[in-house]
Amino acid sequence: MNLRKMYGQVGYWFVGLCVCLTSCISSKELVMYQADSPGKDTIALAPRYIPTIKVGDVLSVQVSSLSPEATAFFNPYAAITAMSGTGAMQNTQTTPMPYIPGYPVSEEGQIELPLMGKLTVQGLTNTQAAALIRQKLLDYLKEPTVNVRNLNFQISVSGEVARPSLFSIPNEQITLPAALGLAGDITIYGQRNNVLVIREENGQRTFNHLDLTKRDVFKSPYYYLHPNDIVYIEPGKARIANADRTYQLLPIILSSLSFIAIIVSRF
Repeated sequence: MNLRKMYGQVGYWFVGLCVCLTSCISSKELVMYQADSPGKDTIALAPRYIPTIKVGDVLSVQVSSLSPEATAFFNPYAAITAMSGTGAMQNTQTTPMPYIPGYPVSEEGQIELPLMGKLTVQGLTNTQAAALIRQKLLDYLKEPTVNVRNLNFQISVSGEVARPSLFSIPNEQITLPAALGLAGDITIYGQRNNVLVIREENGQRTFNHLDLTKRDVFKSPYYYLHPNDIVYIEPGKARIANADRTYQLLPIILSSLSFIAIIVSRF
């Protein structure tokens, strides 16, 4: 038997098998943000999301003033926070999140700060909380400035994406497209017209389906993600069909490879 001819036939057989395993996916299913008609157009954006402080949040409070020595008393976590490197978005699957100490918001909606005691911050924005703390600091510091940030603003992206993970968002502002970008984008098998955003609202968990192939997504209240949102990309029919074919053909493939190995060993 001509080995070159046999290997050539085996190669053709495997190419044909790969073609069988690949289902036809329409390009229209893969293109995102499609317009109803060609040409330039505009669309109104969803209102920008401004998070408010909730029970269970962990806040970073950084204080500065004209007196560095006195200011240091109000920044007990400053050195540890600086060493932890919180300036960039972090992937908690590939890069373990460091422990970042801060001020937890109690069940009463309060945080407890040095000398100032307990302050009610629940329902305030970070800017409003900073203004409240600054007002209290006027009794202790000259011309203080305050920066407040939520340390546990996290979103989860899973399903048919390249890098599913839990992400920490330091600037507390992220859109759905940006979150998908952090996760490496939707794979070719993901359903772009049926993206699920799971959100906790008013003591309930809501399940919301978005069509990313349409530009209307920019007007959706789920365009801006909230803390603890879960984004799930459902696999399409092509992924399911390929998985079924793989399980069906795997015994045949293994048997064929064993047969080829036996033939080759005889030469």
